[in-house]
Amino acid sequence: MNQELMTLDFWQDTVIYEGKIFPIGTLACDALNVPEDTLARMNEQCVKINLLLGMLNAGQDASALFPMAKEAALTMVDILSKTPPFSYMDIVKHRERIEKVFTADNALKYVEFAIKAVANSLQFEEVPNYADAIMLQRYTAVFGHLAYSLEEYQTAMLDFAEKSDANEADRTAEGFAKMFGSYFPPKFSITEGNAWMSTLNNSVQYVSVIRPGEKVAKLVKRMHYVSFVGMFRSDLFEGLCVGHAPKKCKICGKWFLTTNARHTKYCGGYAPGDKLHRTCRQIGNLKGREQRELTDDHPVIQIYEKRLNTINRYIKRGKLDDDVAEIMKKLAKDKMLRAKSNVAYAKGTYEKEMEQAALKKEALKRI
Repeated sequence: MNQELMTLDFWQDTVIYEGKIFPIGTLACDALNVPEDTLARMNEQCVKINLLLGMLNAGQDASALFPMAKEAALTMVDILSKTPPFSYMDIVKHRERIEKVFTADNALKYVEFAIKAVANSLQFEEVPNYADAIMLQRYTAVFGHLAYSLEEYQTAMLDFAEKSDANEADRTAEGFAKMFGSYFPPKFSITEGNAWMSTLNNSVQYVSVIRPGEKVAKLVKRMHYVSFVGMFRSDLFEGLCVGHAPKKCKICGKWFLTTNARHTKYCGGYAPGDKLHRTCRQIGNLKGREQRELTDDHPVIQIYEKRLNTINRYIKRGKLDDDVAEIMKKLAKDKMLRAKSNVAYAKGTYEKEMEQAALKKEALKRI
């Protein structure tokens, strides 16, 4: 019931959440940015909702709590609507459902459902009769623990995110795998202080779905969660598997997701306090050569500069005509600029095409 609240569909390097497609790792990255004051406002509502949750679980009459609990749940939805990644939810749908299911009658029906379930007297055909009651318990459990879950996630994952942020040498799936292995021990026991590894998924299945905006069905891995902690951790780890990872913006300090091996330092959001409403990336690029997104010691640039040095040596030794050398330099620069913006090319044929013999052969063809 209401599984889409915490369900993710993974396919290749993307994830579907509530009918929207994102690069894998987006939700996990955004969850790192939820500020303390927002967590505090969430927690104020969690305390009220938890009173209802406790009485539901104890099978007690919770009629008197419903006006307060319903208002708290709706206030929580208002907070979530302005807080990524929760704002990606279908806010209107969830608000309407809360208005519908938060009733004293549904509380009584849930207690009846729980008693039958424990006694193994619940008939399969009866389950739809308790749909709203089950949904009430679901919202109450999720919202009641939301602030705590988010704090747990940030506590466990922020330090790891800092390590991934500092992993400048190789921001690829292979590089993150190596870093992950050094950060988390390969042998572990979930019961011995390694709860970070437990994604707390309720179930995993493979389903054929037509993704938003597409016409052909894809086979996706669908994961249902019982906690936002599990959902965000899973999204983070799945992102690392395809080379996606959080990065902290050097201008605004917020986390953003990188999806390729480029050494991006700045996010695309608006820089705080900038009167010209420029993005962090625009301001960062104005800070000088030493702070540009690709530094001078980047492998792509190193290959280019090495080749220029070789060409110049050949010219001095009389082993290369000036006309051919100029074309070779132009070709080398074009290839370097292409490699900067195209990760696949940088990892593929770039280095081979930049070899002295290959450049000379291409230059002679141009002549």
